[in-house]
Amino acid sequence: MLSDFGIILLFILAAFAFIGIVLFGARLLRPNRPNVEKNSTYESGEEPVGNANVQFNIRFYVVALVFVLFDVELVFLFPWATVFGQAALIRETGGLWGWFALAEAFLFVAILALGLAYVWVKGYLDWVKPQPKVPTMETKVPADLYQRVNDRYKR
Repeated sequence: MLSDFGIILLFILAAFAFIGIVLFGARLLRPNRPNVEKNSTYESGEEPVGNANVQFNIRFYVVALVFVLFDVELVFLFPWATVFGQAALIRETGGLWGWFALAEAFLFVAILALGLAYVWVKGYLDWVKPQPKVPTMETKVPADLYQRVNDRYKR
């Protein structure tokens, strides 16, 4: 007789086995004809131009962190609601447990909202497009010479 955790483990193992079988079957069935175009970098259907090491707006990471914060909040609130929202538990405690659990949840959400308000007031969520900084250098070589060299190796 398997316990509940044993059944879950069997489901996880079956899922991995299914994924492995599907990927192996796809590898057997698909054609494998690599060429230069297939192996090139994909850039929205356009030919890649320039260096891939460009300045990336750090605000993408801030938005991702705020998303993860509130996603984790939901991960905590769903089990909390299923455990503390049971009618039998609330009935046994005369309704006091339900009100306490509800106040606790509001406190948890209020603390997270306070953190969001702090981030908002500090301006970390303002989406301002940064101006790219083009490096300049003092040199005695004329600029058109650089352009001629670049044009020669561009072809």
